[in-house]
Formats: sequence, C-alpha cells, structure tokens
Amino acid sequence: MKFDILTLFPEMFYGMLNTSIISRAINNGIIQVNLVNIRDFSLDKHKKVDDYPFGGGTGMVMACEPIARAINSVRKDESRVVYMSPRGRVYNQRIAKEYSKLEHVIILCGHYEGVDQRVIDLEVDDEISLGDFVLTGGEIAAMAFVDSVSRLIPGVLPEGAVDEESFNDGLLEYPQYTRPAVYKGIEVPSVLLSGNHKLIKRWRRKKAFEITMLRRPDLLADAKLSQEDLQIIFELECENIKCNNRKEVK
Repeated sequence: MKFDILTLFPEMFYGMLNTSIISRAINNGIIQVNLVNIRDFSLDKHKKVDDYPFGGGTGMVMACEPIARAINSVRKDESRVVYMSPRGRVYNQRIAKEYSKLEHVIILCGHYEGVDQRVIDLEVDDEISLGDFVLTGGEIAAMAFVDSVSRLIPGVLPEGAVDEESFNDGLLEYPQYTRPAVYKGIEVPSVLLSGNHKLIKRWRRKKAFEITMLRRPDLLADAKLSQEDLQIIFELECENIKCNNRKEVK
C-alpha cells in the first residue's frame, strides 16, 4: 500500500512517520508514505498556491493548477484521490477497511478556506470527514486516516490484533484490565482471573453489548448477531428492567 500525501506543511507528518507502528510498517516495506509539497508545483516565483475567493469573503482559497499538477505527478491507473473535508462522508471503521484493500491512495490536505471546487469536481474521487467539526487544515485528519487504514493491512500489527477491537462486528470493545488485581479498592472482575476461557469469552461479549447499547446503540444495526448474542441481549434487557424496578421501589 502506498500513500501520497499532498500538503502545504509536510513537516507536520515527520513525528507520525518516524515513531511507533507506522514507522515500523514503513521500515518493513509494508506501506509507503510519500509527502508531496503542493508549493513545489506552483509556477509563481514566490511559490504562491492560493488567491482571494470570487464573490468576496474572508480568507484565501487554494488554486486549481498547483493542486492538479501535484495530483497528476503521482496518480496511477489504480489510484484513488481523497480530499479530507468536513463536507465528506463521515469516516468509520467500515470505510477504513474499504481503503485498506487498495494499492494506492492520494490524500489531498486542504488549508485556509479550502480548495477551488473545480479541483474536487475534476480530480477527487472521494471526500472524507472525521466528524462534525472543523480543523485548521486537512493534515491532522490525513494522519488519522493513514494510521487507521494502515493498521488493518496484513503485517502491520500482530495477527489477530484487530479481531476484537471497537467497531468490530458493529460493537464497542469490552473493558480491559491488567495488574494489579486490586487498585484503590476496585477489583478486576473475578471471571477474568478464573482461567475459564469460555466464560471469559462470554463475559467480554456481554460487556461489549452492554457498552454499545448504553453509548452507541446505533451501531447495533450493523452488528452480526448469533443465537448466543440474542440471548445476551435478552439477559441485558432483563437486568435493565430489574434495575429500573428497584429504582422505582426506592
């Protein structure tokens, strides 16, 4: 997998690309990340890449020509061009898996008031948003995108490491614990110390459903439910009814 990141501020990526899991994946040849400075494709002697918006308004807009030249300098037949934009489809784990199967992704990082719409219309294949908020530029969003996609590529993480994470099968992840067994009076759930792997597996699945139902019930629409999962949901609903009844009695 190769990422070409088009940006006005390539130095923002140095820390990310030279530390931790992404750095190891690059050094092991599993992924490639190439930083492309859009200013290098400006024909202006001052390397100007923006101009005032037609119709007036505050801020500056990134111009078509430098961006188009930058994109076409790295584009291949199999490339997909992504623009990190608050107007794009909201990013999630399903989209991350979709991109992890591709060979080449070109990521365009906007800045200032964004890019000329004609670049989006003519050069961009997909617009991605991290959520309903605005950043000063697309660089931070691009880092999150590269990180989340890369870790799904075989060989980047140990085998099985992503099988039971949040959003796998439409659920949030169950709680995790490590030593000490007691911390400030709070004990690790006894089932995790039992050595009974069947019970541990069921407890984790039940907790995943409990947390998802409480915090992100919308995710359950995409969850893959087995007969045992339906039984777990029934148990949780019964426990919730009993809890509410106790509150009413008090």
